[in-house]
Amino acid sequence: MKLSFVIEELVEERGLDRNVLSQIVCEGMLSAYQKKYPDLDFDIVFNKKTDELDVFVKKTVVSEVENEDSQISTRKARAIDPKAEVGDTILVPFDGKIGRIEILKAKQVIAQKIRNIEASSVYNEFKPKEGTIVYGVIHKCERNGYIIKINETLALLPKSLAIPTDKCIVGHPIRTLLKEVYAEPRNENQLILDRSSPEFLKRLFELEIPEVFEKLVEIKKVVRIAGYKSKVIVSSNDKNIDPVGTCVGFGGARIKPILKELGTEKIDIIAHTSSLEELIKDALKPAVVNRVEITDNKNANVWVDEDQRSLAIGKMGQNILLASQLTDINIHLVKNEGTQDISDIVNKELENQDIESE
Repeated sequence: MKLSFVIEELVEERGLDRNVLSQIVCEGMLSAYQKKYPDLDFDIVFNKKTDELDVFVKKTVVSEVENEDSQISTRKARAIDPKAEVGDTILVPFDGKIGRIEILKAKQVIAQKIRNIEASSVYNEFKPKEGTIVYGVIHKCERNGYIIKINETLALLPKSLAIPTDKCIVGHPIRTLLKEVYAEPRNENQLILDRSSPEFLKRLFELEIPEVFEKLVEIKKVVRIAGYKSKVIVSSNDKNIDPVGTCVGFGGARIKPILKELGTEKIDIIAHTSSLEELIKDALKPAVVNRVEITDNKNANVWVDEDQRSLAIGKMGQNILLASQLTDINIHLVKNEGTQDISDIVNKELENQDIESE
């Protein structure tokens, strides 16, 4: 097969520049000749007229040859280049052969250089998009996650960064956060995606709600247990705009596309307030809180009716855990005989659920 055909195939298959590929092939073959003849100084050029590689060895023009490998007499040099003078370096055609081992070396060098160019191209294209939502299609389901095709580039959505309720259906469109872009592939993956982080949810709000994108409504904080519930604090930079209503939309029209993206996950949207007591009350929704007492800058006691306790705690203690994360306060639910720490509440809730399961 002609060398130009090989290069054209690579151009079409990999989308690489023709001249760059020609140079890579030359560099690969140069490494092969250097392996076979380590004492010679080579130069290899792709000859477009003959469609072959021209191999030359560099030699210095001398009046008296002492080393045949690196020197050439004036007479022989002028047969190649009539203007050659003593001290000049000229390229002398080389007809030595290389074997199978050297050819294998050339293939390895060429393959590695192509991979480096492709990795650099992917990095330059996607690095500016890091931290944004990207659109793709599920290409393959693997044990450690989903392979997502973004245009013609493959990316990994690890199972640990997917929503637990996500289903891997080949050909299904998917939106993800471009979490990391590596300069070189790691375990064959260069793009790492994410759907479980608070940042993914924040970017969804920016995509679906114009006021958030335009900074008229600001997302102050997001806490999240992917697949279960998220809590979002929002504030308005315009007194005429209700931040919660703007995010929910008429009849839930604005929040519905986000909820659909998250599967069964629920979202509590909370208006920002300077009152920590009010913020704690709102953070414990859907429970109704009777009273909040801030004991110090890290702890608060909260009174709720008995029928509101399970709502405040949430499944496996997740609601009160999210409320604590959202407010940066350790929330203690108060019982008649005293207070109960969040860790005790979570452990008790887990015990109750285990009993119910049995």
